[in-house]
Amino acid sequence: MADRDPRRWDTTAAEGAGAELHAALLIADAPLLPVRNRSLLLLAVMMVAICQFLDATIANVALPHMQAALGASQDSISWVLTSFIMAGALGMPITGWLSDRVGSRNLFMGSTVVFLAASAACGAETSLAGMVICRFVQGLAAAFIGPMTQTIMFDVSPPSKQAHTVTTFGMIVMVAPISGPFLGGYLTDYLSWRWIYYVNLPIGIPALVLLWFLLPSRPIEARKLDVFGYSALALGLGALQLMLDRGQHNDWFNSTETVIEACVGVAALWMFFVHSAFTRRPLFAPALIRDPSFVVGCGFMLVLGITNISLSAVLPTMYQTLYGYPVIFSGVLMAPRGIGVIISSQFTTRLMTLIDYRYMIVLGYAVASGSLWLMTSWSLAMDWRPIVLASFVQGLGLGLVFAPMNLIAFSGISPELRPDGSSLLALFRNLGGSFGISVIMTIMARNQQIAHAGLETHITALSLPAAQTALGGGGAAPSPALIEGLVGRQAAMIAYLDNFKMIALLLLAISPLPLLLKRTQKTVDLEPFAME
Repeated sequence: MADRDPRRWDTTAAEGAGAELHAALLIADAPLLPVRNRSLLLLAVMMVAICQFLDATIANVALPHMQAALGASQDSISWVLTSFIMAGALGMPITGWLSDRVGSRNLFMGSTVVFLAASAACGAETSLAGMVICRFVQGLAAAFIGPMTQTIMFDVSPPSKQAHTVTTFGMIVMVAPISGPFLGGYLTDYLSWRWIYYVNLPIGIPALVLLWFLLPSRPIEARKLDVFGYSALALGLGALQLMLDRGQHNDWFNSTETVIEACVGVAALWMFFVHSAFTRRPLFAPALIRDPSFVVGCGFMLVLGITNISLSAVLPTMYQTLYGYPVIFSGVLMAPRGIGVIISSQFTTRLMTLIDYRYMIVLGYAVASGSLWLMTSWSLAMDWRPIVLASFVQGLGLGLVFAPMNLIAFSGISPELRPDGSSLLALFRNLGGSFGISVIMTIMARNQQIAHAGLETHITALSLPAAQTALGGGGAAPSPALIEGLVGRQAAMIAYLDNFKMIALLLLAISPLPLLLKRTQKTVDLEPFAME
């Protein structure tokens, strides 16, 4: 029992057995793990998932309040976010191994307990060092909750119900990061920044009680961890996340720290790939890497992280700094995006019975690209209506993508590999978010400088009377500080529009790629979740 069963991991016999099990479940329309009350169990699992996904973005708006309360500097307070992200990168790759070693029930419930305890500790913490440690523990538990949520929802649902299940999971994944800034701003303004962590308790504790009575478990297996492979991957991902998170602050490769992080990340990831290609027992099953649908699904998850997580992080800042909207209203302006996701998700299941999954992904990315192109026409003089329209259309597009993309990714994966597959998809989604935020912030900073320099050339003695008239007339010429502020806002707006155009073109370019995949069999039941 000290070694992993080679038939399960390293031979085609294991893949054949997994395929037979997958086919048997499809024929019988039976779940991998039968449960007494699937709907109630799914509700509990989704409640935990909501807490986990909210915490990825809910703390962003409260950082200034936390900085004052903890006596931290502007640079050091960012570690509250960095520690959470780093822990996620370190924990996700071993989710499948832990699920086999301790059982999926024990892993999910244990992670939930640790997550809730760390949330309470974060809310009560009075020092920066303690906060960073608690956030790291919270992020590590969250790293297991996300992939295991998707695994459990697949495991307890028969094939005919999986489209509904994945659609619901997709709504959580897409809407929770959007809702985080609004909820965080509301709790910070009307209660305290500590409640962005305490809010997890009244949601998570009842869910934990339900999980205790309803959650089944996969069998425990003596699967040996690829220690070298995991160490190389963890080191590479950790260095990469640090580089992405701190690169803009450090002026990227003009900083020795960023250069070291990049070199360590590239070298460690290269060692991981070489080691995985030649070892008999790699960290991830070769069947995952050999499945083209799953590999493409990981790529699309990376893009989804760029479009959903990164935009959810930067748009509230734009609304507050350029349009002067308060935190609460900035969060309200993010709501149409979530409403669009919810509405389109409701129609996704029915559409998947009528339209090839691949065409739905193409349509979803094309609609999202069009919404971002609408955003390139924004101006400082407009009101909130164009924001609501573009955000709603973007939500409609993104809501069409998640469920069919996941079903395609898992279509050729045997049930025993779902924990590893879910962890890889979640990892790529998070990497896409980190990469997207870094790229957007870097391009925006540099384009803002270029636009600022270009606009300054038009500020001359001849143009000052026109500026004075635009500002309301009067005898005195506008002050240099006022002119500098106006030019800075216009330059920042141009930089945001450039980013919107870049992401729109990216989505348009990748939208036809799903057509290269094989047609996926549609096995979707139109009935909603049934109480069982």
